[in-house]
Amino acid sequence: MKTEVKIKELIDKNRIIIFMKGEKNFPQCGFSMQAIEILNLLDADYQSYNILKDEQLRQDLKLYSNWPTYPQLYIEKELIGGIDIMKEMLAAGELEELIHSNGS
Repeated sequence: MKTEVKIKELIDKNRIIIFMKGEKNFPQCGFSMQAIEILNLLDADYQSYNILKDEQLRQDLKLYSNWPTYPQLYIEKELIGGIDIMKEMLAAGELEELIHSNGS
């Protein structure tokens, strides 16, 4: 399966998905850990994808999203961004609203 197809399927299949270093119950970098802490704080129903186990996807996702760093958070098939944007949106109350919206 082409990597771009796999990326699209993961994003389409999961309302909220975070591409990160490690798993949601075992983050393997500080930024991924902070992102998971934010999602857990907001009681988000999300999936994680460990980019360390898939080097091709790790490289191709940067091109797909046009975003150079990890973690990368997608909600409703839209790239939200990385940890800095997550923190800004959390402080503004926007991330919680987006996570708990019903997609309408």
